Amino acid sequence: MASSQMAAKPKKPFNFYKWIRSREGQQAFIIVAFSIIPLALLLIFTYYPFAEMFKFSFFKMKYVGKREFVGLKNYIDVFTRDDLFSSLKLSIYYIGGAMVQLALALYLATVLCFGVKGGNFFKGCMFFPYLINGIAIGFIFKFFYTRGFVFDTVLQWFGLELENLPYWLKDRSINNISLVGTSVWKYFGQNMVLFLGAMMSVDSELYEAAMLDGANKWQQFKYIMLPSIKTIVTLNLITSITGSLSAFEPPYVVMSGGANGTATYFVKMHEVAHTSQKVGLASAMAIVLLMIIFVATILQKVIMNYVFRSSEDEDVNAAKRREKKLAKARAKEAGK
Repeated sequence: MASSQMAAKPKKPFNFYKWIRSREGQQAFIIVAFSIIPLALLLIFTYYPFAEMFKFSFFKMKYVGKREFVGLKNYIDVFTRDDLFSSLKLSIYYIGGAMVQLALALYLATVLCFGVKGGNFFKGCMFFPYLINGIAIGFIFKFFYTRGFVFDTVLQWFGLELENLPYWLKDRSINNISLVGTSVWKYFGQNMVLFLGAMMSVDSELYEAAMLDGANKWQQFKYIMLPSIKTIVTLNLITSITGSLSAFEPPYVVMSGGANGTATYFVKMHEVAHTSQKVGLASAMAIVLLMIIFVATILQKVIMNYVFRSSEDEDVNAAKRREKKLAKARAKEAGK
């Protein structure tokens, strides 16, 4: 009888004021307060502008004035207008430069990781260009490549005649390669430092055990170091490729707005949006670039996961294949 009366006893009403003053309520309030502010800023300054840009991409419009709905015409123009599509193809130069940049950074990081006299000095010298403002680097290389200036003078020291040297910024067959060199010079130090930090975190006992087994430096790099830093390799590859697709400062500063066939996709987007004021077309260009970066990132992740498959994963996959073959063989025997 007493137990049934206790079960029928009504619950106390929830007291919000008492709960909010409790430790649990204060923790919940702090979590919500610290989360709602960055989420609100993200919604207001990132997702809402992106949604508006996506909407603008279906209109023929300027910053002010009337809007005309054109559907997918802006997206079609991105791939059919020669100037826009050719600027997109220039990304191939910068992607090639990114591969050279990563290979150079990985090589130098490996050399410095195994120990070099004055290593800290070389690290500082190679990382320093990354600290320089991109506009300043543009002006540096504008004079560096000018006819008869620094680069031509250095080449003449090695016996080359000035008349036989190309115009590094005027010759269309080489000017984009010259601009890619500025990006490689600026960013390879950053990649090198990231590689070096990951390499230094690898347990030194692994190298000692490999040396006792007779492994040389190349074998230590291939079988110990490289698999251990695969996450940083993937990260550097993704950031380098996405940066290549959005190259802006070298052609805009060195070539005064992308003249002489050097206007990259980002430079063209800037010109379409701010000079021609074709906001709808520029928005479509931005969406196309976002989709390309998204697809490129997924492909890189898939490829890098395939390249850096561990031996354990291969053993597991091989065991699964053997089990499937055995299951098929047993099914055939049972069918007979």
